[in-house]
Amino acid sequence: MVAGEFLQEQHVLPDGAVTEGNTNEDSAYKELSNGSVHITLDPKVLEQELPPPDEKEAMLPGEQNNETLETRLYWRRFAVLAVFSLYSLVNAFQWIQYSIITNIFMDYYNVSSIAIDWLSVVYMVAYVPLIFPATWLLDKKGLRMTALLGAGLNALGAWVKCASVGPGLFWVTMTAQIICSVAQVFILGLPSRIASVWFGPREVSTACATAVLGNQLGVAIGFLLPPVLVPNTADDKDLMGHNISIMFYGTAGVSTLLFLLTIFVIKDRPPLPPSKAQAVLSTGPAEDYSYKKSIINLFKNKPFILLLISYGIMTGSFYSVSTLLNQMIISHYPGEELNTGRIGLTLVVAGMFGSILCGIWLDRTKTYKLTTLIVYVLSFIGMVVFTFTLNLENLLVIFFTAGVLGFFMTGYLPIGFEFGVEITYPESEGTSSGLLNAFAQVFGIIFTLIQGQLTTDYGPLSGNIFLCAWILLGIVLTALIKSDLKRHGVNVSNINKGQAAPTELPSEKASSDVKLESSSLPHETSI
Repeated sequence: MVAGEFLQEQHVLPDGAVTEGNTNEDSAYKELSNGSVHITLDPKVLEQELPPPDEKEAMLPGEQNNETLETRLYWRRFAVLAVFSLYSLVNAFQWIQYSIITNIFMDYYNVSSIAIDWLSVVYMVAYVPLIFPATWLLDKKGLRMTALLGAGLNALGAWVKCASVGPGLFWVTMTAQIICSVAQVFILGLPSRIASVWFGPREVSTACATAVLGNQLGVAIGFLLPPVLVPNTADDKDLMGHNISIMFYGTAGVSTLLFLLTIFVIKDRPPLPPSKAQAVLSTGPAEDYSYKKSIINLFKNKPFILLLISYGIMTGSFYSVSTLLNQMIISHYPGEELNTGRIGLTLVVAGMFGSILCGIWLDRTKTYKLTTLIVYVLSFIGMVVFTFTLNLENLLVIFFTAGVLGFFMTGYLPIGFEFGVEITYPESEGTSSGLLNAFAQVFGIIFTLIQGQLTTDYGPLSGNIFLCAWILLGIVLTALIKSDLKRHGVNVSNINKGQAAPTELPSEKASSDVKLESSSLPHETSI
């Protein structure tokens, strides 16, 4: 009996017990006692040499004496995470910097509110057709090339905005925003990839949450700074233009510095993988990877399809609320542009804490579906409370309800990313995250345009009720998701003795050269 056969026999034992002893050949394999199966081995079996290379695929990856399966964590991972988070921050800031002072830009460029809304919506529109080439580039050319494109285009768009300062130059600022929206395509899908290829299994969810945190912090600063830097000076267009130029030039300088840091800091992956799950993936030849097959596999994954729709609903609702926050607040509290920015800041900062806490919780418990469902339900409650307290003529109440809404709604973002990676492993993290973001952009476009029209025609109440109905549907879809934690199963099976890892027979191939049997993987308790 070769070592691979022994491991497969051990995989099906009810108790996983293995004992050693000297017996005759007829009783060398097993004996039945009280419903348990015991295996008695000749000590010589354990001293056998490793099987030839064509038999290694049947072994536990953690049992192979193969240097490619050695794991190690590097300090550089923190620098990679920090640089990415910072240029993601600047990109998010550029997304929301117009919407939070919609009335000021309407006056300066002499355009309608719909035109200013499109400066936000263009981020979502650009993402949908470009996500497939962007994820293909990430899978084929790697993390570094994708990061350089994202940071470089982000800086370019910021400099073009500097040339758009002038009442008749709205088309220039729209062009610049389109460039920034293309940069976003090469940014939003990276948190899961960076977390997976640079961080260990006990910190991967926290790392992903931190990467998403950078984007959220950018939105928070985008809510806070523009009302401060560009106050409403309707009687002095020259002063207004000067203030806008200060905001644009400052953004361009910071984004250029971060592009230079990206060149020197971000690499595709560390010399050795950080986890057993990454080690298993790295054993397959890259030329066997099929991007088309990976996409097909994802769309055949029913739990992932349900997650795509529910993630799109939640994140699209967040995009819509963020874009239209100025219009919602100003309709009830005229002249409160500065407090509108502070309310937006409260919403996002609370969400940042929610993201980090959820990431830490997932790293400790791995209860992805349960956490996702609870956060979804609490987001719905927060949206309902925000909707029906908006007209109470009390800004302190709005600050509180916005904070509660942001804590859960924004905190959901990294949970959805990590849940998607778990149920689609071993498919590329960039591809699954890219599809999640694509659906988020589609729902964001639809929700922003419809809610914006409802807010203009009937007031904020009708628009917010529209979002509440969709979030309720998202709760139902989330409850239907089957939780199959494939990545976690590989990591656990290589740590715990007596628990075999999912194996791949030489004659069988998955798209990433790893075949996972769902029956051997952890499942969360159904709700």
